[in-house]
Amino acid sequence: MTHREYDTDVLVVGTGPMGATTALALAKYGIRVHAISRWNWLANTPRAHITNQRTVEVLRSLGIEEELRQQATPWELMGDTLFTTSFAGPEIARLQTWGTGDLRFGDYIEASPCPMLDVPQPVMEPILVNAAARSGAQMSFNTEYLSHVQDADGVTVTLRNLISGQDYEQRVRFLVGADGARSQVAVDIDLPFDGVLARAGTVYTQFKADLSKYVAHRPSILHWIVNPEAGFGEIGMGLLRAVKPWTEWIAGWGFDMSKGDPDTSRENALKKIRLLVGDPDLECEILSISPWYVNQQYALEYSRGRVFCGGDAVHRHPPSSGLGLNTSVQDGFNLAWKLAYVVKGYATLHHLGSYGEERSPVGRQIVGRANQSRVDYAPLRTAFYGQPSGFSGTLEHFLGRFFAADEQGLESRRKMLEALDLKNYEFNAQGTEMNQRYVSRGVAAEDGSETWLRDEQLFHQATTRPGAKIPHAWLVGLDGKRVSTLDLVGDGMFTLVTGIAGQAWEDAVAELALPFLRCVRVGAGKYSDPYFYWARIREIDEGGAVLVRPDGIIAWRQKEAVSGQQDVAALLSKVLDAVLGRSSADVSGVATGAAA
Repeated sequence: MTHREYDTDVLVVGTGPMGATTALALAKYGIRVHAISRWNWLANTPRAHITNQRTVEVLRSLGIEEELRQQATPWELMGDTLFTTSFAGPEIARLQTWGTGDLRFGDYIEASPCPMLDVPQPVMEPILVNAAARSGAQMSFNTEYLSHVQDADGVTVTLRNLISGQDYEQRVRFLVGADGARSQVAVDIDLPFDGVLARAGTVYTQFKADLSKYVAHRPSILHWIVNPEAGFGEIGMGLLRAVKPWTEWIAGWGFDMSKGDPDTSRENALKKIRLLVGDPDLECEILSISPWYVNQQYALEYSRGRVFCGGDAVHRHPPSSGLGLNTSVQDGFNLAWKLAYVVKGYATLHHLGSYGEERSPVGRQIVGRANQSRVDYAPLRTAFYGQPSGFSGTLEHFLGRFFAADEQGLESRRKMLEALDLKNYEFNAQGTEMNQRYVSRGVAAEDGSETWLRDEQLFHQATTRPGAKIPHAWLVGLDGKRVSTLDLVGDGMFTLVTGIAGQAWEDAVAELALPFLRCVRVGAGKYSDPYFYWARIREIDEGGAVLVRPDGIIAWRQKEAVSGQQDVAALLSKVLDAVLGRSSADVSGVATGAAA
């Protein structure tokens, strides 16, 4: 059977964070890509918003960090997360979050050149989509995915133009399902899932009101309202989240699913908002009211043949810990360069299996973490109310109990301190966000396990071990300006990073003359290491080398300098063949960590 010529190389179903990132990256790598959405435009509700350092690093690599920062709520306004009886009422506690605190700010600055940002999804998606279109991606809205048939050479996809009602086919090399938590693509390829859906319920109300007088002096994007009249559901607290400081907001509260659908009337929503703010006469503009349900489900596999899924299609969870958008963007960044390399003939189809091998464990991890973060509010309730649920009484009673000078008050405040420390695993979990370690056919893993010097969920640990991202260190360019090691890699290229004593590596790269491989000799060319920051964290000799993939992940390293007798070009070629699936050699077979 013969098939017509490909209409495009990759068809992406969905223009959310994962789909738009995939389209943007593929377009930048010179791949023909068509991204579609059944909707008329992009996200119209705030949804996800926390944008962690690793995601900003990804978007830095794709050339849109500055645009993102211009439209984001800046890092310094994100962080005094409040636990209070209402905006106008007595405070119970504050937690410096997202790395803004005195105890953690240095960790975040050391780990990355990129800040944490708060970018609501309706702001993020247009930035991604516009950048993708500028880079050459075709974008189609009002276009619905219906079905597909794949074969050994490609995928034939049936689409519907929702304006004309006409169905048509596209012949593509690869299909990417980034079509959300109800992914039809995931259903069509029969991806296996573990977990449950709709295990708890919450109502979100989006509204406008100038609440500056309550928050400008204690800026934060999240405020938890600890009040017996607001405490329903699994979290047991109300929420006020700043969408745009300090005039656009989301109010949230849980509801009992066993009692049916929640009350979503405007009268009830206004009553709840006034309770959370602590102003019985507050006037506000209510924009939307909608319930949503807490999912705890992840895919065990991410692909079938030439069809791949990512984003909410494969990991479904609540927004707690702020991991959803970030994981979706990183899914797309991981997948895009691999598809590009296969299309260009640099890698084999076998190499594409590394996508699921690398990203599936991350999806499983963040689904568990997000749901655990909801459970971890119980100690806060216990500290204030004396028990995690079933509490009854007036707010004044509980305030008097908590702030009493007696033994009960002392114990309550001790428990609150412990509860706040536990919430660092949601709000200051830099390790969870940055410490991914890939184990796959695309990484030349080393023997022995990594030794974690500090809590791996709370603290980022820089390393050049294969499977980790390249560590950030400030270098200095020829113009005297600082440049991050992260900026030496990317652009769809493999980058071999070595030092002044690494002339043999530079010669080998020149000899191989591969269009996707370049060499950077720190100290011997455009970049120097006068701070010796790179020397401190590189974990290799100056004459050793670190091979970094287009997504910033270390594929392989040689710790020691190679000898003059060795065929360095042959060694490097063997490594590349292994990690790109171009040979049957075991990837670990080239992970010597010393001269081969």
